[in-house]
Amino acid sequence: MDEIEAALAEHGQGLPFEPPRLGPGATLGGTIACALSGPARPYAGAARDLVLGTRVLTGRAEVLRFGGEVMKNVAGYDISRLMTGAMGTLGVLLEVSLKVLPLPAAEQTQVLELDQAQAIATLNAWAGRPLPITATCWTGRRLWVRLSGAATSVAQAATEIGGEPVADAAAFWRNQIREQGHPIFDGEAPLWRLSLPPATPPLDLPGVAPDATLVEWGGAQRWVHANLDAAQVRDALDRVGGHATLFRGGTRSGAVFHPLPPALMRIHRNLKRAFDPQGLLNPGRLYPEL
Repeated sequence: MDEIEAALAEHGQGLPFEPPRLGPGATLGGTIACALSGPARPYAGAARDLVLGTRVLTGRAEVLRFGGEVMKNVAGYDISRLMTGAMGTLGVLLEVSLKVLPLPAAEQTQVLELDQAQAIATLNAWAGRPLPITATCWTGRRLWVRLSGAATSVAQAATEIGGEPVADAAAFWRNQIREQGHPIFDGEAPLWRLSLPPATPPLDLPGVAPDATLVEWGGAQRWVHANLDAAQVRDALDRVGGHATLFRGGTRSGAVFHPLPPALMRIHRNLKRAFDPQGLLNPGRLYPEL
């Protein structure tokens, strides 16, 4: 991944979804198979949104090509995006074509002192305004907001939202948030990734202090380190229309991902049979049934 991003940067381009590496061995295939996206995901699009085409080795020992290398090239089912996030359970990614975008001319990060409820309300109010926001993060009663674009629009937006400018903000977003170097990601307790509607108020989870949460993506992604009962936390997320993933640690023998409704699970089983009828590729990686 380092080589890819360095080559793009030489031409003033970058991967808009800011994929995290989470280690020196990160590859583009692994990134797309896991559908990993970084701080810019709600503003520039997810990994799945930027995939144009793939070449895949299926469980039938067939090498198939889907999509292409330009936008608007898909007729019928968009199989390339289906492979994104499938964790290699439907096929081995051999080639991936991605959309890239120019790097911004200017960036600035502001930090504001707000509690979690205030931060979530503020972020959702800003979402309806033409502000050049490209990343947000709240934790420890502080809200970081990254602005990107033309220098004049960035400066104007920074004045409008207020707060204090952050020195060396690029390192904060890259090392602390994108690569999960922030202290909130450390610890022995399991790391839960909570996905929910962005306007959802702070969740009242047992054993989780209000400030022991990291909120990203305008409120839509929240990280907590806690020894939570899986059924309990998923019930809480169901009530607000979200889902919970056991991202790291804890018991990996059960369902790591949020359980699927029966109808959706049937679709998953049919897809698995179509691409990997003998169940050779990463069996049980997404769900024990697959």
